[in-house]
Amino acid sequence: MKVSEIFDALLENLKVGDASTTIAARRDEITKALNKDFRSVEGCTVNRLMVGSYGRRTAIRGVSDLDMIYILPAGLRSSYDSETGPRRILNRIRDDLKARYPNTEIRVDQCVVRVQFTSNKFKFEVQPAFENANGTFDYPDTKSESWKVTKPRHEITATKDCNDRTSKNMRHLARMVRAWKDTNGVVMGGLLIDTLVHRFFSTTTEYDDKGSLWFDFMVRDFFRFLAEEPDKDYYLALGSNQRVTVKKRFQPKAKKAYNRCIEAIADEGKASANKKWREVFGTAVPLEITKSARSFSDTEEFIENLFPVDIGHTVAIDCEVTQNGWRPTLLRRMLRDRTPLLANKGLDFTIIECSVPEPYEVRWKVLNRGDEAERRNNIRGQIISSSRPGVRHERTSFRGEHVVECYVVKDGVVVARDVIDVPISINAA
Repeated sequence: MKVSEIFDALLENLKVGDASTTIAARRDEITKALNKDFRSVEGCTVNRLMVGSYGRRTAIRGVSDLDMIYILPAGLRSSYDSETGPRRILNRIRDDLKARYPNTEIRVDQCVVRVQFTSNKFKFEVQPAFENANGTFDYPDTKSESWKVTKPRHEITATKDCNDRTSKNMRHLARMVRAWKDTNGVVMGGLLIDTLVHRFFSTTTEYDDKGSLWFDFMVRDFFRFLAEEPDKDYYLALGSNQRVTVKKRFQPKAKKAYNRCIEAIADEGKASANKKWREVFGTAVPLEITKSARSFSDTEEFIENLFPVDIGHTVAIDCEVTQNGWRPTLLRRMLRDRTPLLANKGLDFTIIECSVPEPYEVRWKVLNRGDEAERRNNIRGQIISSSRPGVRHERTSFRGEHVVECYVVKDGVVVARDVIDVPISINAA
């Protein structure tokens, strides 16, 4: 496939698509319920603003967190000025929405009211706020028992201005970076992604007028820019200059993505290029249809087809390698020390770190790659459960580049993932 065909298909597959209709319907239902209480009007859908990635129009398919500001009547300000005001206004919003959705999980969470729709796995975070004359908003914070300022309109405007200047490439790149984040388990919020994309375009005009034929070079240069960023605790958000926290270092995974881009560009025109781009951006990248020299069943499944993916937490896995008469060894240490992994070993893949609050579910994928896996008709790759809590037991069997991936599912959404390579060196014979 041509470069432009790969990236055109990628962006088409990343569109929010049909979910937009459901999102709009939920947004309007929430607004009507609040307007009924706060303004005594029925069926009114004004006085709200979609913010976050969806509001900046940089969200992608599978988006699950929707951020919405409900604009409060200005005349209510004095009624909620006291220290108890933030808690009281959030409780009032919560109670209105509980009356509208009696069977839905709805709770106050510091600055917002969270509405978890399990039927379509959307989570709305509704933030009541008073709008100021300069376009900023005052929102309630129960932790500080005060009202704070947010500037989402400034962020939306900065995104649009940059997008217009770069021939829509601002939003194109921001969506592709989200796909990279979700595919590779990179813990980055949407505002941080958009801020870094905005910063990238402030350093170059090379791609201001380029089409998808140049997107391979554009994403390569972006990941190089990202990999070379110094460590920071926060960035100043595009447009608003408000602090955006860096939850976890992204540079190592950006460097890995940069190297994959180099390899994919070198393989342009070959089926292997699509596979390399897929390692960066996931299943939204189409694969070239090629005929294998061997007949085998393609049994690989993809987590994106089972759950929405929106990475916001970390999970780390390792593997204890055991064999009778041998001291147990961790696989990542073996990989670091370049110790070969032989056949007939026991493997216990284990979650060693997880930031996702319980309860959650765990899924695994064990994928066999290479000629030997195809010859044996045993590539596996199905999404499976743990052998026991937090552990997947396997055994080394035959030579090849095998991969094990772990997914943490919270409220029906994949919120963390990790992967480990399992290179088996000698065939079991």
